[in-house]
Amino acid sequence: MNKKVRVRFAPSPTGPLHIGGVRTALYNYLFAKQHGGDMLLRIEDTDSARFVPGAEEYIVEALNWLGIKIDEGIGAEKQGKHTPYRQSERKDIYRKYVDQLLEKKLAYIAFDTPTDLETKRAEIANFQYDASTRDLMTNSLTLSEEAVNSRLQNGEQYVVRIKIEPNQEIKVQDLIRGEVIVNSSVIDDKVLFKSVDGLPTYHLANVVDDYLMEISHVIRGEEWLPSAPLHVLLYRYLNWTDVMPQFAHLPLLLKPDGNGKLSKRDGDRLGFPVFPLNWKDSKTGETSSGYREAGYFPEAVVNFLSLLGWNSGTEQEIFSMDELINLFSLERVSKSGAKFDYEKGKWFNHKYLQNKPIDEIADLFQHILIQKDIIEDWEKVKKIVELVRERANFITDLWVQSSFFFVAPISYDEKTVQKRWKAETPRQMEELIDLLNAIDDFTAENTEELTKKWIAENEYNMGGIMNAFRLAIVGEPKGPHMFDIISLIGKEETIERIKNAIKLIV
Repeated sequence: MNKKVRVRFAPSPTGPLHIGGVRTALYNYLFAKQHGGDMLLRIEDTDSARFVPGAEEYIVEALNWLGIKIDEGIGAEKQGKHTPYRQSERKDIYRKYVDQLLEKKLAYIAFDTPTDLETKRAEIANFQYDASTRDLMTNSLTLSEEAVNSRLQNGEQYVVRIKIEPNQEIKVQDLIRGEVIVNSSVIDDKVLFKSVDGLPTYHLANVVDDYLMEISHVIRGEEWLPSAPLHVLLYRYLNWTDVMPQFAHLPLLLKPDGNGKLSKRDGDRLGFPVFPLNWKDSKTGETSSGYREAGYFPEAVVNFLSLLGWNSGTEQEIFSMDELINLFSLERVSKSGAKFDYEKGKWFNHKYLQNKPIDEIADLFQHILIQKDIIEDWEKVKKIVELVRERANFITDLWVQSSFFFVAPISYDEKTVQKRWKAETPRQMEELIDLLNAIDDFTAENTEELTKKWIAENEYNMGGIMNAFRLAIVGEPKGPHMFDIISLIGKEETIERIKNAIKLIV
């Protein structure tokens, strides 16, 4: 690559950042870092009608949480030399290029009202504002110069449209899809600028910004592929083809079931987040769940998303961010969409929970205990986490799997009582109390040896005793090794729980 790699993530602040947008940001970041380049964050807020307060801050917070570090632009430590990075603050910059296109007669002014356009759509099947219809409309190509100037002086609202000549072959070189050839006749004369708010549309603004911000590669979702020929034309019209960025259009994230693009409704229907962080809709008051608040580790989300549309060419599945940076390549990005397997996302989180240092997991779990007004010895918490984390996908699961270590049962699983609590069980549990009471060394190894010896000497059924014992201590048939449990809760608590079970289970 001859020039420094510079990529941009350029979301619109129209709501929360969709997980598909997160993957786009991630792929941009991995590509830039692998090539020693920079990643910019630019906010494309030219659609003032759809602007949502708080959306920009949400985007920055989400990327920070995921470890996607911005080198330049919004949210970066130093904004950089291409300020401002919000398109709404760049009006004067765009106007220069609008005027340049008008002067070269590569664009024209159109005064058609929404009603005019609706009328034409009713008159002409599959109406498209292009070379075949522009002469029927109210624009600077059909009006005299005096009439145009008069309308402008009267303050009439207008748009500026690109003038596309028909039957031209437009080639888009895509790093994922190869060469894409489009005939210009299928492209309409897109709006580039709106007088109502003095802002350009996405098409002009993104091309101008990418040029001025020296973007080397545009890596974006495939929904923008139909716009790529128009953008290539704009680079041609503005005489920037020699510095036009390379394009790469990423495959869509698809529904877990059925066909089509992954949506928020799919997440609501199937019970998984489609946003990185919780988002509260200011209009409806509805809160949509996020991966952070659902208990996912950011590294797990990054790892999960990285493999939705890209593969390393190896059997490896768990990757650190540095490993992803070293291995990532656009050549290994799929052309076809990737099914969003949310169960696989849970699997990744489970793996990270198992592999993280025990101190880190125990510290996170301590926060849950404190919320429940439980203050417990740090070393004990670490041992409990070590015993139960294999059964957990999330930190919150640790409480479900270990609550009996901290709180004695006050009820007992009915099915287990019917199956495991026999007529002779209370007497056997009384004997077990006497045995445990006499043990001074209450380690797991010692209590297990002495208990099994007692069971054997009395010719009791091992399963019958141990299942009843677990029911008394835990309240249900779950949990790690019984003697690990009682060594942690202690002799006094163990005996008290057995006594309570004898009293309460009838």
